[in-house]
Amino acid sequence: MTDLYEAGDINQDGGTPLAVLTYLARALSNDPDSVVIQAEDRRGGLRLNLHVAPDDMGRVIGRRGRTAQAIRTLVNVAGAKDGFQATVDIVDD
Repeated sequence: MTDLYEAGDINQDGGTPLAVLTYLARALSNDPDSVVIQAEDRRGGLRLNLHVAPDDMGRVIGRRGRTAQAIRTLVNVAGAKDGFQATVDIVDD
């Protein structure tokens, strides 16, 4: 199952991890309206594919990938709170 979410369109399917990722991506982005998240159900978890504007890609990834790793950690913790594993992939369009 793949669900597509526009920025701010939080559905219960993604729960807390989707809400956390949406909040973080919109806060980091210069163009928050371009944030799109695709949610895919995986065995025992949820994969969230994050799409941002090309100009915001560097801001979301950060130096040496530190910001991206921090985002992944926070979303994974939010998933653990809901009882499943959540992973984030930052997609380059």
